[in-house]
Amino acid sequence: MGDRLFSGSATGAGILILVVLAGVATFLVAQSVPALTADAADLPGGKSIVAYVWPLLFGTLLAAIIALLVATPLAVGIALFITYYAPRRLAQGLGYVVDLLAAIPSIVFGFWGISWFAPRLVPLYDWLAEHASWIPLFSGPASPTGRTMLTAGLVLAVMILPIISAISREVFSQAPALHREAALALGATRWEMIRMAVLPYGRSGVIGGAMLGLGRALGETLAVAIVLSVSPGVVSFNLISSTNPSTIAANIALNFPDSSGLAVNALIASGLALFVITFAVNFFARSIVNRRAEFSE
Repeated sequence: MGDRLFSGSATGAGILILVVLAGVATFLVAQSVPALTADAADLPGGKSIVAYVWPLLFGTLLAAIIALLVATPLAVGIALFITYYAPRRLAQGLGYVVDLLAAIPSIVFGFWGISWFAPRLVPLYDWLAEHASWIPLFSGPASPTGRTMLTAGLVLAVMILPIISAISREVFSQAPALHREAALALGATRWEMIRMAVLPYGRSGVIGGAMLGLGRALGETLAVAIVLSVSPGVVSFNLISSTNPSTIAANIALNFPDSSGLAVNALIASGLALFVITFAVNFFARSIVNRRAEFSE
């Protein structure tokens, strides 16, 4: 009887997750249909739904990619240091500190970014606009407040750092001991052992952790809404100017309270696009993490 009850409850929990996910998808699709079929003149800004969603989607992907490019190398370095270089007592404490970053509310990161981090990046942005303006990413003019796409991406990088670091640390610690000991016995240095035995084993786990962090960055709302100074409908690769595209989540948070009618449907349609992208990213990450089981000693 106990086995049957446990099996039934576990099966019910699994089915419930699928039902909730299907319900969310159904709601988003049903509420997006009016915006998808409406005339462009009736939508916000008098633009088609594609023209409305595309700048938001571009800003979402740009901020998330910046965060991923910055956070992944740092997270991997932190994971390797904690696992193979730091003394045991230091490694334990440092691991707790890194994991605590995941418990900080996103609004705290937003206040930190707008009040402390962004103003201190202004001199860097001025220097980039003066000496590296030939690069399209830093063409300027530099923002006087520091509330730029690059700032938002760096704040997101700090937020996703503990996710990538925790998964990488777990994978690196499970590298086959025989492989590590064999490399050291053959005269390899600690870095050579990591390069030949640990990194090949943990590659899929690092990629999976990076994709999970990317999923978090794609859906972040309050931190981006507070830090980023947006210009509606803009698509720009300039990372240091005051003219920045918004993200889908931040745009919904800022505009939903004052919207009505088709404007609400347009916001939900943008949420549907974010739902599809986030689901695809997390599905891809899960498939990569599962492939790690194929690598064993």
